[in-house]
Order: sequence, then C-alpha cells, then structure tokens
Amino acid sequence: MAVGGAPCPVRVDGRPVAWGAPVRVPAGALLDVGTALRGLRSYVGVSGGITVEPVLGSRSTDLLSGLGPAPLTDGTVLPLGTPTHLHARVDVAPQPAPPTELVLRVTLGPRDDWFTPEAVRAFTSRPYRVSPASNRIGLRTEGPALERARPGELPSEGMVLGAVQVPPDGRPVVFLADHPTTGGYPVIAVVRTEDLSAAAQAVPGTPVRFLGMRRR
Repeated sequence: MAVGGAPCPVRVDGRPVAWGAPVRVPAGALLDVGTALRGLRSYVGVSGGITVEPVLGSRSTDLLSGLGPAPLTDGTVLPLGTPTHLHARVDVAPQPAPPTELVLRVTLGPRDDWFTPEAVRAFTSRPYRVSPASNRIGLRTEGPALERARPGELPSEGMVLGAVQVPPDGRPVVFLADHPTTGGYPVIAVVRTEDLSAAAQAVPGTPVRFLGMRRR
C-alpha cells in the first residue's frame, strides 16, 4: 500500500513507515494513517485495488448523487484485489507541499457579462480566503461580494471541474471533484486544470488570488 496526498504520519503495528512510498503491510497488521500535518486530504492506495461492485464504471462513492458503494462506517470490511505484480524499487518522487497561498489562474467566462465591470476587476485583483464551509464539492471563499449586472437566474447549465460559480451571496465557489453536473448560478470563470490539485489541499483561512488569463 501507499499513502499520498496531504503529508501525515503512517504506522504499521505502531512502527513508523514511509509516507508517499510503497509499504508492505503483513496480513493481520494494523495500518494507522494519522491526521494530516499540512493540507487536508490524504489518500490510501492498495495494490490490487478495492473490489467492491462498480457503479457506472467507478468504485467511488458520490455523496452528492448517492451513487456508488455505501459510505464507509466503523467496522466496514473492504475486499481487496490480488496484486498483479510486485512493485519495482524506485526512488520516491518529491511531492509539492500544500499551498500557503493559493493562486488560481482563471479564464473569464462564460457568464462574466452577468457581473459589473467593477466586480470582474475585484474578482481578479482583490484577496479572498478559503472558507471553513468548503468540501469536496466546492472550495468556498470569503471576501468581497461580486455585484451582478443583471437580475434573475439562469436556466440550469452544464458544470465543469474548476468552474467558478457565484451564488446569491456574491462569494465565488470553485467546483472540485464531487461537483454537480448542472447548476443555475452564473459561472464567472473557469480555473486552469493544473491549479486544482492545490485547491483540493488548501486549508480554511488560506489566502486565495484569482489570476485572470486571456480567453483561449
């Protein structure tokens, strides 16, 4: 197995083992993955995978839609697959640290015309912070509210990973891995894909800057 994502202490039967590298866990041993030291989310990968029944080609649980296997609870037993080959011994690749400041490059649109020019300028020049209300659905922000240029609401539109939706309170929300497939609030911009992994590890209170890029 291996633990990646946010750095954290990892132990097997009380003995410290490597984070971010393959580790052998004998049958009957206790694997203890501790609290993240930096960042938010650590991930446990097991050789052979977890062999629960797939839904729509995925073995993940989608809490928003309710699709997939049941969420984990105390005492859940997860069946593991058979490893197909031994892991080669390689050096551990360096991992970027979770950000102390989150800089998100954005392409404006498709609904930036729903906001005043002053709001668009504020969006790409004023500081925000990560809100404690953030989760895997979206990174919510605290900061200046963005003023609408027009009233009313949009019909529901398709939403992509990294879409920056602005709800009625005017504070931008960046859609992350478990985002909905549709939404009715205007999307002022879309975050570059390369910047989203850092967004997923940004703890509440992390400063956020949206850096405007030219339309592609």
